Amino acid sequence: MKLPETFEHRMKKQLQEEYEEYLKAFEKPETSGIRINTLKTTPEEFAKKSPFSLRQIPWISNGFYYDSNVSPAKHPYYYAGLYYIQEPSAMTPANLLLVQPGHRVLDLCAAPGGKSTELAAKLCGEGVLVANDISSSRAKALLKNLEIAGVKNAVVVSESPARLAEVFKEYFDSILVDAPCSGEGMFRKSPQIIKNWEQYGVDYYYQLQKEILPFAVSMLRPGGRLLYSTCTFSPTEDEGTTGWLLSKYPELSLVSVITEPRFEGFSLGRPDWTPEDIRQIFRERGEEQRLEDLTKTIRLWPHKLEGEGHFLACFQKSREVQKESNFALQKETSKLTEETKNFLETLTCEIDYSKIVVRQDRVFLLPKDLPDLTGLRILRNGLLLGEQKKGRFEPSQALACAITSKEYKNCYNLASNEEEVYRYLKCESIELKNTCQDGFVLIQTDGWSLGWGKVKNGKFKNKYLPGWRMM
Repeated sequence: MKLPETFEHRMKKQLQEEYEEYLKAFEKPETSGIRINTLKTTPEEFAKKSPFSLRQIPWISNGFYYDSNVSPAKHPYYYAGLYYIQEPSAMTPANLLLVQPGHRVLDLCAAPGGKSTELAAKLCGEGVLVANDISSSRAKALLKNLEIAGVKNAVVVSESPARLAEVFKEYFDSILVDAPCSGEGMFRKSPQIIKNWEQYGVDYYYQLQKEILPFAVSMLRPGGRLLYSTCTFSPTEDEGTTGWLLSKYPELSLVSVITEPRFEGFSLGRPDWTPEDIRQIFRERGEEQRLEDLTKTIRLWPHKLEGEGHFLACFQKSREVQKESNFALQKETSKLTEETKNFLETLTCEIDYSKIVVRQDRVFLLPKDLPDLTGLRILRNGLLLGEQKKGRFEPSQALACAITSKEYKNCYNLASNEEEVYRYLKCESIELKNTCQDGFVLIQTDGWSLGWGKVKNGKFKNKYLPGWRMM
């Protein structure tokens, strides 16, 4: 692999005696990982049933390496949302951001959804996750991944940070900004990124990061945490952007997110790598000591662990600037048909009917305490329960992924190693060996939900969502 000369020159200066070791990392095979979806299972439970051999990722408690000769995306467990396929280092930002059940969380640059699905798992169905991507096509992929993961409390939007900031001022407890960057940490995995680097360089993304982050700060509540991450080694985009944000917002301070031995192999940020123009700002203020807090940031290097490159900086907003924030809560009315009510009564999970809304015959269960989102480009607001049609109610694929056999009694289980489960996922006809009640049947594999079927007079109709079918 031919690296750009200017990149090589800078990296030699950064790494010095470690540079040759870094170059050797390009000769190593690419590492592949899956992150277990703790909304649906535990790492321990999955490890017992895993169809392929796994090896623990040391710094991710629910992350595992898998052998490159297997295809996790072709297994029924993938369609059941039990895991997300993700590069090991990319699992780190969502893993280290402080999120607790009931929090309000924003993933600002969220597509395709790897980080959002982990943030949602940390919420345990409580609170709200706003997952945003400015690209509508990428936001559609984000929505699908959240629905496969069984997330009930997400709002998926496709908006600019500026537009979001108008609606969510000081609203979020935790915000993740996995920012657009020059991608130097992905050179080994995706050599085509080198062409993008040569075209745009570092400064283009540095300016873009400085455009995005102020809006994120304005949406963070006092006392909340903002985690900024990139997949680049560039001091301009890493220490530079971090230092710039500290200089602009005195209410922000850096906090350490690594306190355990399992983080061996991470490197601390380098205050001495801060660009001179940022250092000058602090020097003029007599605040150069503040830059020493950059040692609380971390880098992941491909020659120090089994993964690609990443940088993380976690900020906390001072509580001293707290103001009373009043949000106009979203007001909607629901008009449920008798068929819809009858179906919802078959669910044994708790449903807050005051949070059910109907829009153009589609029935949604909203997260609690949402502000008025009128005017935003919303792809999904909460959990799509299904659609009201003439004389019937059609439950959604998203609902099937979000419930279990404990929450819906008319279930039919297929073993993950039998041919019928693959036929079902390809939207083909299958023959039920056991009798089910007439009506909608929740099809599962090894006890985990996949989608719907419908039985009438003993005949089965496959209702798996065609757009999700296994190819």
